[in-house]
Amino acid sequence: MAKGKGKGPKGKKITLKIARNSIRISPDGGRRLDLSKMGITTFPKCILKLADVDELDLSRNMLKKIPSSIEKFEKLRWLDLHSNQLEDLPKAIGTLQNLFYLNICNNKLTTKNLPEELTLLKNLHILNLGLNCLDSIPTSLGALKELKEIGLFDNALTTIPNSVKSLPNLKKLNAERNPFSDSTQQEEHADSIKRIETLHLVREKDLCSSCLKMCQDERDKLNKLNKLKNGTPSPPKKPSFPLLLTPNSPAKDNQKEWRLKDKHP
Repeated sequence: MAKGKGKGPKGKKITLKIARNSIRISPDGGRRLDLSKMGITTFPKCILKLADVDELDLSRNMLKKIPSSIEKFEKLRWLDLHSNQLEDLPKAIGTLQNLFYLNICNNKLTTKNLPEELTLLKNLHILNLGLNCLDSIPTSLGALKELKEIGLFDNALTTIPNSVKSLPNLKKLNAERNPFSDSTQQEEHADSIKRIETLHLVREKDLCSSCLKMCQDERDKLNKLNKLKNGTPSPPKKPSFPLLLTPNSPAKDNQKEWRLKDKHP
């Protein structure tokens, strides 16, 4: 009988030496432990001896579980767990009070397995929950008052709670490719995202000629669209553009960052 039959892949064994050699200095001077794309199937216990790092990257592995010992990383402000096989998170994640960035997209997380302790991360600015199996978002996430960006794309959401949409500092919310219950709700979500985006007002004289032409072309398109929609002629084109313009908002700037097309790009 063949040994090991039916068992999952063992994955790469991470030693303390390998972990130490994987520490990098981030642009702001912090210490980053980068163990991404190393075929890890089990959280390496040896890295608990390096728990004083500022950033931990375990993305693009085959991890199914994060142990409660993650609480040892008290200084951690940046945690990347995307593209693993996580089905839940430990309650201990709520002890990481310095956490600024948390990326857990492209896993197997369900709503019931999101720990309530996530709401304890009061310093969290960026949260990515995209590409999971979430059918709802806990209203308690509205307690994350410092949150500026949240990714909810590619889940099974039919609605987004107002407590999340109305977070005071929220600038970017990506909820694309969710089965919202009807077209009306989809329009409401689109409107809420538009309200979240930053709006820039500038004077005509502050735009370069190419930007000004682009804005004028956009206005012409809108006039034509209104004409077709209302069946009435659009007002004659004015020789000059209005003093206040609204250039494109940054809603699509980081779409490629949120959307992970492949587990192993």
